[in-house]
Amino acid sequence: MTEQPAIAASKNLRGVNCPMNLVYTKVAMSALESGQVLEIILDNGPPINNVPGSVLKEGHEILEQKQLEDGAWSVLVRKK
Repeated sequence: MTEQPAIAASKNLRGVNCPMNLVYTKVAMSALESGQVLEIILDNGPPINNVPGSVLKEGHEILEQKQLEDGAWSVLVRKK
């Protein structure tokens, strides 16, 4: 079993539409230091389909992506 990484910050973006959820993710990432982990909570549909890909394009690492009981998604991103 892998250890859960320490989450430095969490951003609940339920109900936030594209592209604002990506903007909020970028702002939250900019506040972190390299190696720190941000948890973002995204709605199902376009948010979970678009935001993780954009984060990867910026060079960050997706550590985990799991669906929550309410249908939203938790994504753990390590800043590069």
